[in-house]
Parts: sequence; C-alpha cells; structure tokens
Amino acid sequence: KKVGNFRVEPPGLFRGRGEHPKTGRVKNRVTPEQITINIGKGAKIPDPPKGHQWKAVQHDQKATWLAMWQENINNNYKYVMLGAASDIKGQSDFKKFEKARELKKHIDRIRKDYTKELKSEVMADRQRATAMYLIDRLALRAGNEKDTENEADTVGCCSLKYEHITLEPPNKVTFDFLGKDSIPYRETAHVEPQVFKNLKLFKKAPKTKGDDLFDRLTTTQLNKHLTNYMPGLTAKVFRTYNASFTMSELLKGLSKDPRSRGSVAEKVKLYNDCNREVAILCNHKRTVGAGHEQQMQKLGDRIKGLRYQQWRTKKMILDIDPTQKKKKGAAWFELDEDLDEEWIKEHQQFLIEEQRTKITKKFEKDNEKLKANKEKPMPEKELKERLQVVKELEAKFKKENKTKKVEAEGRGPTVDKFIKAIEKLDERVKVLETQAEDRDGNKEVALGTSKINYIDPRLTVVFSKKFDVPIEKFFSKIFP
Repeated sequence: KKVGNFRVEPPGLFRGRGEHPKTGRVKNRVTPEQITINIGKGAKIPDPPKGHQWKAVQHDQKATWLAMWQENINNNYKYVMLGAASDIKGQSDFKKFEKARELKKHIDRIRKDYTKELKSEVMADRQRATAMYLIDRLALRAGNEKDTENEADTVGCCSLKYEHITLEPPNKVTFDFLGKDSIPYRETAHVEPQVFKNLKLFKKAPKTKGDDLFDRLTTTQLNKHLTNYMPGLTAKVFRTYNASFTMSELLKGLSKDPRSRGSVAEKVKLYNDCNREVAILCNHKRTVGAGHEQQMQKLGDRIKGLRYQQWRTKKMILDIDPTQKKKKGAAWFELDEDLDEEWIKEHQQFLIEEQRTKITKKFEKDNEKLKANKEKPMPEKELKERLQVVKELEAKFKKENKTKKVEAEGRGPTVDKFIKAIEKLDERVKVLETQAEDRDGNKEVALGTSKINYIDPRLTVVFSKKFDVPIEKFFSKIFP
C-alpha cells in the first residue's frame, strides 16, 4: 500500500495558522531517536541513518500509523499514515459516510426533541438545544475549549463568545469569528424566532465581551447527549450528513437543467456549482491565489485568440465565395468589438513568436537525436530555411491588416470545410468560457475539502454515470 506523507518536517520557524501565539518559534530537527516505528512482527525493521537508532519498534496491529514522533512547539504527536488509496483509509471513510447515512433515520426525532427543548425551563437544556439547532441548520463546527496561550484563538458553536454574534430583530443573526485553521466565518442567517429569543437571553447582562455565549454547555456534554439517539453520534456527524444531504438534493434537480445535456465541461461546471453550495455551507474558504488574475487573463486571451481565428476563417469564406456575405448577412463577418486593432497586432506577434519557438525547439531536438545516434547534426542553414514560414506568416498578417481581407488556406478549401471549422472553434470557445466562469466562481471556495471529506463519494459516482462524465474529472487517480 502507498504511504501518505512520509517526510519528517525539516527544522525551521513555526508559522501556524492565523495569529498563532507561537509563530516564529524554532522547530527543532527530529532525530531517529525520537521516532517510533510500527510494523508487522515478521517485517524487516527499516535501517535508521548511520550512527543512529529508532526510539522504539512496536507491532501494534490495531493502530493505523506507521511511524510517530512528538514535535517541540505544541508537543503534538505527528504520524506517518497509509495513503488515501489504502484499504484502511477507505474503510475509515466508508464508516464515516455510513454513520452519516444512519443519522438520517434519527434526524427527525432529534430535530423534534431539540425544537421542544428550545423552550425548556432548564437553562442548560435550552443552551444545548440552541447549539444543536445552529450545528444542524447552519453546519457550524461544535468547537472545543482552547488554551489561547498555546493555540490560535479559534472557536466553534459551543465556544462562541458574547462578541461573536450580533442580533438584529426580528430574527437576523450575524456571526463573526475565526473558525478552524483561523478561517473567518462571517455569515448572516435568519433563525427561528425562539432561537433568536434564546440567543438574546444568553447575551443578557451581566454578560459582556469575552464571556461564553453557552456558559452551561461543553462539546463533551453535547456529544454525550447525542449518543442517546445513536451509538457513536457526535456533533461532527451533522456536518457530513448535511453536506451529503444538501448535495443529494441539489443533484436531484439537475436532469431538468439544459446544461446536463451539454458538453462534458458544462456538466463538470454543473457539478461544481452544486459542490460550491456545500462548500459555502461548510465555510470551506481559501484566499485568492496570487496568480489567479494572471490565469484568468491567459484564459481570456485564449478565448479571444479562438474568436480571432473564427473571424479569419469567416473572411476566408468570402475569399472563395463573396456571395456568402449576402446569404449570411454582413454582421456575421464583422469582427467582435473587443478584438480591437491593437490587440490583434499583439496577438499576431504572439502567434509569430510561438511558431518561431516551436520550429527552433524542433530543430534543436532533431539535432540532439542525430548527435545521440552519432550522426552529423544539421547546419544552421537548415534552421533558417525552416524559419522561412515565420517570415511568410509575418508578411501575411501585414497584408491582412492593410487590405482587411484574408486569403483562403488549406488544401481544397470549400465553404463547407470552413463552416465546420468555425463550429469546432465555437465548441472550444464554449469549453474555455465555461472553465473561466467555473475557475473565477471558485476562487474563494475550497471545493476539494467538501468533495473529498464531506460529500458521500457515491453521490459523485451516481452523477458521473447518470450524465456520462468520466469519474477522473472529479477524483484524481490516487483514489481506487
């Protein structure tokens, strides 16, 4: 089986997530004497580096880790585990999603009970019911107590503070806090009137900034209560359940969407649009990459380049059959407004340089092969002859810019051939436009987290088969 992350972190400065109190501390080098190896009894013990020895070697068949050590910043244990494609990881994920499916059998009873307890006279029960509502309906993480001197001050539902929510009558609640990995959670939601009333009560004086909103509830108490409904049920299972349920509901209505009968790119975007809804629900955000604008610019230029190619092809139709202008209408042959003269000249120069580079690299590669076979390499004269087509292309563009006409290219050019070429270019434009829209729409949303960890993969497989989209479009090849 493939191993997951098997490299020990090198020494360096600790960064942490967000405003971590230990940012800047030195991470020490991990030596073999700190590492415990876990292997089968009959397996050969891996050799440590020369002059060193392992801290210990054990044969725990119930543990899923292969190596373990303790880092010096937070004294946390680090593990080497089997990879995502391993049976053990697959079994773990299967159990997780099965538990979420099991929750479906109990969810109505759970919701009925916590709705009733929203009005409980016992304050601890009322707080627990309110927290369950927020975890269930808004997909908040449960949250745990934090040692803010040693960890970043991040919170979840049960650890919300007075200042983390703002109430606006009649039932609007605005959340503003740092969640897991210091990702900001800033959302406004309309809640049930009784939930709003409870939150207002939980913020009542003498409570003030820094005080716990749920001062009579802990995550441990909440999870213990949930096991009364279902063995092994914790607040965490609600996120998996709601993510998969939301995705399932969104996928149900896709058959009516015309894009479901479109190209593969359109279908992938359709799936990603649904995935985005789930990622937003779970607050799976990311910062916009530094190269995003540049990537979008390149995509835009590729699209414009294809549309310019379409226009040239249309002009070639007029070159062999001028009567087409009357048949198709003059507007069909017009250049798109955003393809101005300045951009066209820049693009033509790009095409010229692209062809020059391509020919030069091919020449160099051919010469390398000749040298490898101990044959005489081609002279520079050969390269100059090959580059003659670049000069011809340059002259062609210069003439086109002057006459505004394009001579027909290719063997046996016909109107039908050019029409088919235009249609193919149109398909390529649509694919790139779909990709551009999808990429820009996902610039601040981490689709991978929800797709891999929260959405039952069986839903993705159903979509793949139903709409005839290769599964590789959704999962990388590391998954079995």
